[in-house]
Amino acid sequence: QLQLVESGGGLVQPGGSLRLSCAASGYNLRDHPIGWFRQAPGKEREGVSCITSADGSIKYGDSVKGRFFISRDVAKNTVYLQMNSLKPEDTAVYYCATDGTIQTWCTLSDQPYDFWGQGTQVTVSS
Repeated sequence: QLQLVESGGGLVQPGGSLRLSCAASGYNLRDHPIGWFRQAPGKEREGVSCITSADGSIKYGDSVKGRFFISRDVAKNTVYLQMNSLKPEDTAVYYCATDGTIQTWCTLSDQPYDFWGQGTQVTVSS
């Protein structure tokens, strides 16, 4: 059974850092694209970052470029989102997502992603 589990969220001050983890089971992350998304109350879901199976393409949303970084650890079957210089507007529930078949695309649109984790809360406040 394919599962994605996010962890690493919490409460941080503006300017602080967090590293989110997306651990996969039931399939090998190396063969699939992974996307990170976030959603704040009353707002639409926003694409944060994505990475292809071969790390050949990485994308970031404009609001996080230069601050957030995505990476993959094949041995641990885990994808990470390193978040630096956090701002209050980064407050949201963060989700990771993937496609159930082998793919090479990377997109910040949530439409093609078939499997989603449960989300982890990130709160940035002083």
